[in-house]
Amino acid sequence: MTETADEDEKRAKHRYPPALIASAVALPVALVVGVVVAAVIANKSPAKEPVVLGTVPAPKATSQECQALIAALPNELGDYSNAELSADAPPATKAWQSADGGEPIVARCGLDRPLEFTVGAALQDVNMVTWFKIDGAAQQLNASTWFAVDRAVYVALTLPNGTGPTPVQLVSEAIKKALPAVTPDPAPLPN
Repeated sequence: MTETADEDEKRAKHRYPPALIASAVALPVALVVGVVVAAVIANKSPAKEPVVLGTVPAPKATSQECQALIAALPNELGDYSNAELSADAPPATKAWQSADGGEPIVARCGLDRPLEFTVGAALQDVNMVTWFKIDGAAQQLNASTWFAVDRAVYVALTLPNGTGPTPVQLVSEAIKKALPAVTPDPAPLPN
């Protein structure tokens, strides 16, 4: 029995305090949990850069009609929310971006009549606004641009493919309220 008592005494001298054991287990667990939480937070709210827009001819962008329309456009378009524009953004433009920061929806007012908008072009009415759609596939773009063609100024709405109808419907409502309708004026067919 003396051998067993000596062994028990040796083991008792080499035992670690329970608080030290608990700390040794809890510290790595807390570190892993902290890293996971930080990763989730970082992925949920990515920093968004201001949207940079190229310039296109928009001779009526500074008109009262365009000012009224831009002020009337909603801040939310379905899953897209108001996006900050870069400091050099052209006048009479507005953009919306999804939470994942993908391609934005862009509205421009005061543009020239689209070259493709000719007599006999297919038109679509959405909430009492007449639209002419140009699909970007021919230019290898993953977007389409819709032109409101029945107002005193042309309004373009560029949408990433797969956006759905909500943005066109909501922008149509704003156009209907801000700009009176006129008869569309397509270009004559080329000879």
